[in-house]
Amino acid sequence: MTHELDVRDLPPPEPFQHIMEALFSLPDKTALQVHIHREPFPLYEVLRANGYLWQTTALPDGSFSIRISRSA
Repeated sequence: MTHELDVRDLPPPEPFQHIMEALFSLPDKTALQVHIHREPFPLYEVLRANGYLWQTTALPDGSFSIRISRSA
């Protein structure tokens, strides 16, 4: 199961805040698919520190798609 979150039109720091809120309320065995306007390098450090796995894909329009899940 995957939950979609589009934060492309939000100004900083709102994308980070929305992503973290979504992760904290994410049910077990559910991934978060984030659509964001830039690659969020600070987010990666927070994800790593909290045991999340992620895969980032650069999209043709210059935005990014990031699939985030809890590590097993």
